[in-house]
Amino acid sequence: MRFPFRLGRREYMMERIDETHADALATLHQDAFSRPWSETEFAALIAQEAVSGFIAIEIGRAADPPAGFVLMRMAADEAEILTIAVAQAHRGRGIGWALMDAALRQMHADRMARVFLEVDEGNRAAIALYRRLGFTEVGRRPSYYAAEEAGSGNALIMRRDLWRAKGGGPRE
Repeated sequence: MRFPFRLGRREYMMERIDETHADALATLHQDAFSRPWSETEFAALIAQEAVSGFIAIEIGRAADPPAGFVLMRMAADEAEILTIAVAQAHRGRGIGWALMDAALRQMHADRMARVFLEVDEGNRAAIALYRRLGFTEVGRRPSYYAAEEAGSGNALIMRRDLWRAKGGGPRE
């Protein structure tokens, strides 16, 4: 599945993540996190049937690193955002929103009832994005992130309901 989208004057292609993306995901993750995941870790995740995601690539610049990606896991009727990263050069342009929108649409199509994610409580930009997308705080994990991580080290657990528990229809 591939689809183009435009943000400002730039055009991007959104496509499903597959095993060929593991190296690019690791490189992007390294630039976004102080404890990055390795290519091997990404390859192992991508190989799992319940794990999927999307990668955003700027059109006409396919040789460049990706603009961003989101990785999610779905089990039963619940989903989890495992990680999301946007390249420094593409931040502030709506890539994170576009990636989360693609992930949420996929989860909705797969009839997930709710989605969870964890975010460093000091990451104000990410928390603002998740709140705009309808996520609410449902818990905290003290000292969740390693001491060398930037930020507070505490994680907020956030949730968004996608389908009503009764009636089976979309959440209004």
